[in-house]
Amino acid sequence: MTALSHAITQDSLTSGRLPKFATPVTAVAAAIVGFALAALLAGGNLGAAVLIAYLIFLITMEIAARVIEGARQAADRRARHLIVGAFLLALLPLVSVIWEVVSKGMARFDIDFFTKSMRNVVGEGGGAVHAIYGTLYVTGMATLISVPIGLLTAIYLAEYGVRNRLSKAITFFVDVMTGVPSIVAGLFAYALMGMIVGPGTRSGFSGSIALSVLMIPVVVRASEELLRLVPNELREAAYALGVPKWLTIVKVVLPTAISGLVSGVILAIARVIGETAPLLIAAGFTASLNNNLFANPMMTLPVFVYDSYAHPGTDVQAYWDRAWAGALTLILIVMLLNLIGRLIARRFAPKTR
Repeated sequence: MTALSHAITQDSLTSGRLPKFATPVTAVAAAIVGFALAALLAGGNLGAAVLIAYLIFLITMEIAARVIEGARQAADRRARHLIVGAFLLALLPLVSVIWEVVSKGMARFDIDFFTKSMRNVVGEGGGAVHAIYGTLYVTGMATLISVPIGLLTAIYLAEYGVRNRLSKAITFFVDVMTGVPSIVAGLFAYALMGMIVGPGTRSGFSGSIALSVLMIPVVVRASEELLRLVPNELREAAYALGVPKWLTIVKVVLPTAISGLVSGVILAIARVIGETAPLLIAAGFTASLNNNLFANPMMTLPVFVYDSYAHPGTDVQAYWDRAWAGALTLILIVMLLNLIGRLIARRFAPKTR
C-alpha cells in the first residue's frame, strides 16, 4: 500500500500537466468562435468579438486546468491569464493612438513638411519646419533651466536636508507644483515677461519659462527618489577615506544614479513637450520661422497641431493632414529622446564588473 501511494505521488509530479501548445491553440480557437458569435449576435463588432473570445478562452482553460492539473494549478493559470488580459487592455489605447497617428500622418510626412514653413500658405503645401525648430528651442531652453534647479534641489533634499523644516517646506511646495494646471504655468510666464519686458510680450523664452514650471517638480521628485536609492555604504566608504561630502556626491552618488537621473530628465521632457495651453499663451504662434528665442512669437509643434486642426482654412483636409503629420513628428521626437537617454545612461552607468 505504501509503495502504491509512493508511485502515485511520483506520477503526480510528472503527469497532470497541460501541453505547452494548449494555451495558444485554445486562444486561436476562442478567437475564431468569438468572432463568429460576434458576427451573428453583435453585427461583427470588434470589441464584442474580443470580449467574447477572451471569456471563452478563460472558461475553457479553467475547465481544462481543473480537470487535468487540479485546482491549485488552475488558480495559477487563471491569475496569469487575467494579468495578461489586463496588460493587453492597457496596451490597447497606446496601439490605437500609434496606428491612428501613423496611418493619417504619413499623407504629409514628406520633404516639404520638414523644409518649409506656413508663410504665405493658405491651402495645400507648406510644412512645419518653423514649429519643429520652435519645439526644439523652447524645450531645450526649458531643460537647461529645469535640470540644474531640479537636480540641485533633489541633492539638497536627499543629502543635506533630511527631516528639517526647510526640506519639509520644499517637499510640500514641490508637491503643490506637481498639480499646477498647465494653463496656470502659461499665465505665470506671460505675466512675468509682461512685468520684465512689457505687456503683451510673447516669445520662445516665455514659453520655456512656462514649461520649466511644469518640469522642475518632475525632475525633483524623480531625482530625489533615485538619490535615496544609492546605498549608504558607498557614502560611508568615501567618508572613511576622508573624501568631503560634496566630492562624495559628485564622484560617488551622482555617477551611481546617473542612469535613473537621465531617465527622470527624459520623463520630464516628455511630460512637457506636448503641452499646448501654456505655449499658446506664453509663446504665441506664427507662420514664419523664428530663430530668436528672446523676441517675437515662436510656433511649436503642439500649437501647430492644434491650430491646424481647430482652425482649418478653405481646404480643410490639407490642414488636417498637416496636423496629423505634426502629431507623428512629435511622437517620433519623444521616441528619439528616449533612445538618446538610454544610450547616455548605458554609456555613463557605473561598471558592475
